[in-house]
Amino acid sequence: MTDRTTPRILIVDLVGLAMGPDGLPDHSAVKTHVEARGGVFQQGSARAMPAPEPGRAHFYYQPMLSTEAELLAEAGDGLYDAVIAAATFLPKGTRFDLGGVRIGTGTGNMGSASWGGGDGRGGIAPLMNTPGINARATAQMVMKALLRVRPDLPVDEMNALVAAGRFDTGTDLVRFPTAKLEGRTFAVIGYGNIGREVAKLARAFGMTVRIFARPHHRAWIESEGFIHAASLLEAAAEADVLSVHVGLGPLGPEGHANAGLIGADVLSALAEGAVLINYDRGELVDVPALAAALSSGRVSHAAIDADLFRDPSSGALSGPMAPYLSIVPAHGARLSLLPHAAADTDHPTRVVGAIQAVDQILDAIERRVVRNLKGDLPEGYTDAGARTPAGLGGMTAGDLEELRCDEARMEALRTAAQSILAALDRLANEGARTAGGDLLLQSNILATLLRAQSLEGPFQG
Repeated sequence: MTDRTTPRILIVDLVGLAMGPDGLPDHSAVKTHVEARGGVFQQGSARAMPAPEPGRAHFYYQPMLSTEAELLAEAGDGLYDAVIAAATFLPKGTRFDLGGVRIGTGTGNMGSASWGGGDGRGGIAPLMNTPGINARATAQMVMKALLRVRPDLPVDEMNALVAAGRFDTGTDLVRFPTAKLEGRTFAVIGYGNIGREVAKLARAFGMTVRIFARPHHRAWIESEGFIHAASLLEAAAEADVLSVHVGLGPLGPEGHANAGLIGADVLSALAEGAVLINYDRGELVDVPALAAALSSGRVSHAAIDADLFRDPSSGALSGPMAPYLSIVPAHGARLSLLPHAAADTDHPTRVVGAIQAVDQILDAIERRVVRNLKGDLPEGYTDAGARTPAGLGGMTAGDLEELRCDEARMEALRTAAQSILAALDRLANEGARTAGGDLLLQSNILATLLRAQSLEGPFQG
């Protein structure tokens, strides 16, 4: 029987990506955090370690586990009570009776039957994630992917010409016309943490942002100055860029609900020469439809970020990136393929996410309190709601209660709001030449304060 006072917790992915003094990925920050919480951090399998010290949580760090056979051999018999993962796929046969946390948002890789698979429906253990941890890193990578091809300026070619002294600005620059992003349409599919961050960055470039999301998001989307699209086709219509951020959706008898979501109908609705970015899940795009869109010129460039696995013995490739490799011979020059690296190569993000995952799994084990639950809440646990980084995903009732009880923050907001009202009265009574500057100054102060307090975005209830 599981002993909650001395749990064994398996970590199957890297919890630090920058290299340490030993030339290996640095896990020291997470090790220090585990020890600060009274736990023990060990490298290697629990099978090769002495019996755990009673009354302490033991974390076993094995980031090189990857194949189904390896994972079933290590965690198929219930040796480990819980697990922390990032990109590694956990087969159905792995067993973790006290729960699992995925570092990141999507949980499609958390296939253990202990919580009923990636949807967290059924099973005896809670499934959790760390939403928003990598949202900003992913959104920034989306914009990097776009900026590699738009504006379409051949930077490498121009650099070579300049470096060789073979360029004259007066006569040669006319041969390299380009176009700005401002005024172009950017379609975002999904209004979650990542989708919203992408929308904000696109707006910063002066783009018109159109977001497809469920109807109850419309008021919030429009309140932030974006356009709500009621359907995928409405979002895609004549869009210059389309970026998808909805996840795979529920798993049904015919597969995940959103598999192939970006198909021929959506791609054909885009503006001629559009850019497609899928830094979500590879399965979301219909690959044959993408090939056809690249052939016709409807899509000029596609950036895809998805898992790719290589069998060490046979060399066989698998994973959601594998289908895209079939279109490389014909369209490789217009493809940018990443091996699920867009959100998973930022060291600070991974460390923060891993530390949060440690806290969540210990709270679930020691106190039966679950944060960022995915799917069903098992009997005997309390759902403590969502937790995201400040400024992501709007605010919860709990966040606003904290604000309400913080008199200093409340007073700062009252003062700024009152200053706006006073400036508006001055504008009405004295005119723009006298009071206009004060109004804009106070408006900037209030806007900055609202952002600092994370008072923007949707209310999470």
